[in-house]
Amino acid sequence: MVSATEVWAALDAVPDPELPVVSLVELGVIGAVAIDGDRVQVELLPTFLGCPALETMRAQIEASIRALGGEPEVEVVLEDSWTSDRISAAGREKLRAAGIGPPQPVTPLIRLDPAAFRCPHCGSRDTTLENLFGATPCRSQRYCRTCRQPFEQLKAI
Repeated sequence: MVSATEVWAALDAVPDPELPVVSLVELGVIGAVAIDGDRVQVELLPTFLGCPALETMRAQIEASIRALGGEPEVEVVLEDSWTSDRISAAGREKLRAAGIGPPQPVTPLIRLDPAAFRCPHCGSRDTTLENLFGATPCRSQRYCRTCRQPFEQLKAI
């Protein structure tokens, strides 16, 4: 029989397909885990409804649970929306260390304040939005005027 602790640890080792520096747990897309005998139910909260990595995440979750000896049942939950506030502190630090600006807290005032965005390279708040759309729908392109480095910024959702 598989324990919830084992499942959470296994899922914490699964990298996000689009941002492999963070795990699915650190990204906050795992909503809940429930164990019933050998059956392991996992709630997956997509970052966007049209997330192209959704099926890859589902397959990775299923493979991790099977490796533990469990029978996976992954449910994509659309009612309990993922928000960028679900990203763990460790996940935010890993994103910053990889040169990706972690999202700011989800508040209207932060979204209106351009100085709220910190460069992950030098820490400066003197950044500008270059393009609202990045490599994926959850990222935008910013530029740091201090160190003159472009960087991706995860959007606050």
